[in-house]
Amino acid sequence: MTSRPTPYVTDPAEYWGGIDDAVARAGLDSPVLALDLGALEYNIADLRRRSGGVPIRVASKSLRIRSVIDDVLSRPGFAGVLAYDVAEARWLATASGVTDVLLGYPSVRRTAIGELLADDVALERVTLLIDDPAQLDVIDAIAAPDQRAPLRVAIDLDASLRILGGRVHLGVRRSPVHDLTQIRRLAQTITSRAGFTLVGVMSYEAQVAGVGNGVPGQTLMNTAVRAMQSLSMTELRHRRGRAIAAVREYADLEFVNAGGTGSLEETAKDAAVTDIAVGSGLLGGHLFDTYRHFQPAPALAFGLDVVRRPSPDYATCAGGGWIASGPPGPDRLPKPVWPTGLEYVDTEAAGEVQTPLHGGQVRHLRVGSRVWFRHTKSGEVSERAEQVALIARDEAGRADVVDVVPTYRGEGKCFL
Repeated sequence: MTSRPTPYVTDPAEYWGGIDDAVARAGLDSPVLALDLGALEYNIADLRRRSGGVPIRVASKSLRIRSVIDDVLSRPGFAGVLAYDVAEARWLATASGVTDVLLGYPSVRRTAIGELLADDVALERVTLLIDDPAQLDVIDAIAAPDQRAPLRVAIDLDASLRILGGRVHLGVRRSPVHDLTQIRRLAQTITSRAGFTLVGVMSYEAQVAGVGNGVPGQTLMNTAVRAMQSLSMTELRHRRGRAIAAVREYADLEFVNAGGTGSLEETAKDAAVTDIAVGSGLLGGHLFDTYRHFQPAPALAFGLDVVRRPSPDYATCAGGGWIASGPPGPDRLPKPVWPTGLEYVDTEAAGEVQTPLHGGQVRHLRVGSRVWFRHTKSGEVSERAEQVALIARDEAGRADVVDVVPTYRGEGKCFL
């Protein structure tokens, strides 16, 4: 078992205060992203342990920092990228030389697909996701099969749990391909059409990977969630195994991707799976504070400047409304972590251009102080900043900025 980064566990003041001091010495303006490399190393090792030897595919949407993606891919146990946009997939395949890029969502973006079809290098490295023959029709309308090289595609198998004859749906609304007949029919359609090569299958068990099962103060709900997750994984392993066997009757599959940060151990038990997608677990957003079986270190955080003191009991930061996707609620807001004890004002919460805070050590803040926040997931912060300060600590525990690297936004990229 890999130990947690000591300062975070034993001395939050040393951890967050060290990051704050390092960024201040480097003269970096807010809003500023800081990535603690020691915490990242912990998360990398812990994810590898939890995967039980099954290769981990990096989910780029949860990082959006190309140098970090490249670094993680260079480590043992990590292989390939799960991209979120066609143009992004092509960029990673060509600019970073990633040789295995699976698009995690279907796309009908005609310009981006056309550019992919015209790029021989990207065509060898990128796999598009399909769950409907209509998506094949869109691709053929952009470039007919006799006008292009074959395109690599994978099938998205729905991993939701459906009970009571389908009247209860637990999971996300993704693919219409759920049962054996449906995936067999789609596999046959793909392999019988010119211009396409079926190379893989993907499925994402969101009801396991993306739902916390250790929420403080919710014992009964946590028990129910864990029971649902156990039932879901048992059902899915059986159904997914049969589905993959059926698809292999039509194509020689290169990969079967599944799972996410929250389901690593359970997904790794599925003999049909060849790699597991992980993204947010690398950077440790506070969403994972509600999971019982693991908790990543908070590797990434962002700092905002205090620009107003409306009264002695309130301090107002510039910016702050870096809201995560998903059902609107307090758990989608960034979490103020340093100085300790700060809370949002209920009537304003995290604002687009200003965020008032109260409680904790607010009376010690002054104009020009910096407040540090943890993001809920990961991708939202990289869309808000152009660069990330990389923080390393020496043997004495002193934190320093050792490099500043661009996010996707800092490289001039905006995909979704």
